[in-house]
Amino acid sequence: MAMRIPPAVIEEIKFRNDIESVVSSYVNLKPAGSNLIGLCPFHSEKTPSFTVFKNTQTCYCFGCGSGGDVVTFIMKMENLDYVGALEFLAKRVGLTIPRDPVDEERQTRSTRILEMNKVAAKFFHASLLSPDGKKALEYLQKRKFSPGLIKHFGLGYSPNSFNALMNHLKQNGFTEKEMVSGFLCGISKKTGKPFDLFRNRVIIPIIDTKGNVIAFGGRVLDDSLPKYLNSSDTPVFKKSKNLFALNYARKECADRIILCEGYMDVIALHGAGFTNAVATLGTAITPEQARIMERYTKSVVIAYDSDEAGQRAADKAFKLLGEVGLDVKILKMNGAKDPDEFIKKYGPERFRRLLDESKTHFDFKFEAILAKYDVSQTPEKLKAVNDISDIIAKVISAVEREVYIGKVAEKLEIAKDSLKYDVDRKIRKQTRERQKDESRKIMLDTAGFGDRINPDYAKNVRAASAEESIISIILTYPELLKKVKDGTYNLRAEDFFTQFGKKIFEKAIELYEESASFDYGMLGSEFTADEMGRITSIVLKRNNLSQNGEKELVDCIEVLKKEKSRQSASLADIINAKRNENK
Repeated sequence: MAMRIPPAVIEEIKFRNDIESVVSSYVNLKPAGSNLIGLCPFHSEKTPSFTVFKNTQTCYCFGCGSGGDVVTFIMKMENLDYVGALEFLAKRVGLTIPRDPVDEERQTRSTRILEMNKVAAKFFHASLLSPDGKKALEYLQKRKFSPGLIKHFGLGYSPNSFNALMNHLKQNGFTEKEMVSGFLCGISKKTGKPFDLFRNRVIIPIIDTKGNVIAFGGRVLDDSLPKYLNSSDTPVFKKSKNLFALNYARKECADRIILCEGYMDVIALHGAGFTNAVATLGTAITPEQARIMERYTKSVVIAYDSDEAGQRAADKAFKLLGEVGLDVKILKMNGAKDPDEFIKKYGPERFRRLLDESKTHFDFKFEAILAKYDVSQTPEKLKAVNDISDIIAKVISAVEREVYIGKVAEKLEIAKDSLKYDVDRKIRKQTRERQKDESRKIMLDTAGFGDRINPDYAKNVRAASAEESIISIILTYPELLKKVKDGTYNLRAEDFFTQFGKKIFEKAIELYEESASFDYGMLGSEFTADEMGRITSIVLKRNNLSQNGEKELVDCIEVLKKEKSRQSASLADIINAKRNENK
């Protein structure tokens, strides 16, 4: 249950945090009529599509759909929930948010899980140093992890038992419900009884930048699967918004972060003196994690495994890190599959030189192409030129492309103008394909296909479109929302066709009743940042409607009710037909 902050407090926080002032601390904004525009901080783009509407104190990206009010912007920019974003903004202007009983309950639940995780971490560490943990300790020693390093990271061992941790936590006053909520125990589908999720594994505690144990990773001691078991999201942990070992690396990474794929690589690097290493948490890198790194460093060296899967992951990481403005390079490790193996074989100093010699993404790709083809042979050289032209054509900066074309032309001993012609031809082809994809996407979006925010949209586009018009009108003109609430237009939540539209309507009515001055940004307490972006786009559609909002509202309600009735009638016909078949 989310903390309920009094509407008057939310209004004061938003009033003191003018959206232009807040957004301009992240985005370079330029005037565009009565609005402001800039490059979207949430996706990569060449021309500005991120717009700040000063009159409504909202923002919206016409490229990726991110948008909302100042609270929503901070939610997405700083990877915070609604309450966290309000606290961030309140602190920015020197305000204190009063606590209420609901928040106390939420805070108590989170505090209990953090306390439980701390007890569990101590239990795991003690188990590692006990006779039961002998094999796990030998495994870590085999990996050259010193006692000091093991203690530094709080490494542990989960006994090969279904209830060892559970019993220990019960003795310390924690409930089975708390253990399940914190992803330390699961519930058996057969017996309905709880059991320890982590069993017979080396345990790696995940610690946030405040020093809290927020989650765990567990590695098997043999070749059984899954190799790693990682905590799922809990009230105190979101894997997409955290990085392993950032609690240590943040003090050492102002100039550079080393991004690894796994826990063990990071621990090995820290043990070798590279305390600026971090890793994602059992998943591919996310945009949120890229933005977190951008807050702590200027550049990132990607040190992923040298196998094909690792290099594919590196390509994605390079793209996301580059989009947030980081200088990104890739480590090329010849003779080792990962940083841990490289250091063990060649030592820390050789790895340090390797870091300093790390390649740009282009150089890394170019070297891989040169290794793939024998460019002394004409057919092979042509294949190499074709592959490298594809890569250069995807570079946004014309100056950067010019530099790469010159480098490739010199290396392959070909005419620079000829290579530039090939690159320009591929750019034109990519542009045509992109335009086709965009047209196709517009068609699918219009029809509602692939709509993750409102999956019901495609089931009846006419009804869903009428819904959106209704929502845009009542959120733009709260005085009409009052009439809707009072029953003037005979519109109820049950009349809505999509679950998303119904939820917006219900929450708008609920918040309107609680607040003397309603604005749709208050919906951020009930919807995600992406959902608020969609709601903002719905409100912006108001600009395309006539100025007679009340007449438009009545007309749209009529369309919605007709479509809902027709849909219900069609369903009834199908049911009756099935019944007749069975007679």
